[in-house]
Amino acid sequence: MLLATRNAKKLKELRRILAATGTDVELVGLDDAPPYPQTPETGLTFEENALLKARDGAKVTGLPTIADDSGITVDVLGGMPGVFSARWAGRHGDDEANLRLVLGQVAEVPDEHLGAEFVCAAALSFPDGREYVTHGRQPGKLIREPRGENGFGYDPIFVAAGNTRTNAELTAEEKDAISHRGQAMRALAEIIRQQGG
Repeated sequence: MLLATRNAKKLKELRRILAATGTDVELVGLDDAPPYPQTPETGLTFEENALLKARDGAKVTGLPTIADDSGITVDVLGGMPGVFSARWAGRHGDDEANLRLVLGQVAEVPDEHLGAEFVCAAALSFPDGREYVTHGRQPGKLIREPRGENGFGYDPIFVAAGNTRTNAELTAEEKDAISHRGQAMRALAEIIRQQGG
């Protein structure tokens, strides 16, 4: 199966999640597939963007393709950055700039109003047109300064509900067990098993 991403950390994470569910598939990333023009992520929802990427991969490569779109929604920012999480500061994938911009935007907000949530939509598209979408949510709150060396994106400033450590302070296994992507991918793994994958 193809995972429609060039993000090596995301590929490693999703391989780990699928392996933990006993799903026996070889997952390759875009760097392992012949290059193809990717449709821009123009969807206004995580699900729309995940489906765009999954459909592209399945159509061009002939491989069943998994794609996810995920990000953080901040209550006081009206649910933003949302689908713009990876490019919130203007350049796609600049984790540090994105994180710093969000912290700057909530600098004057009282701690009790720093509610946030990680959201994920994971899509699976088969070359024959079958499509499946699963979802995951991880509610929590923002903190003022980054903590932890694990994870990526906004993990260093996000503490999941019921936790005291940021996602970046959790081990990979601890994070997978509660994360939005872990939830969505475990649900997708069950669909893959049902489809004979």
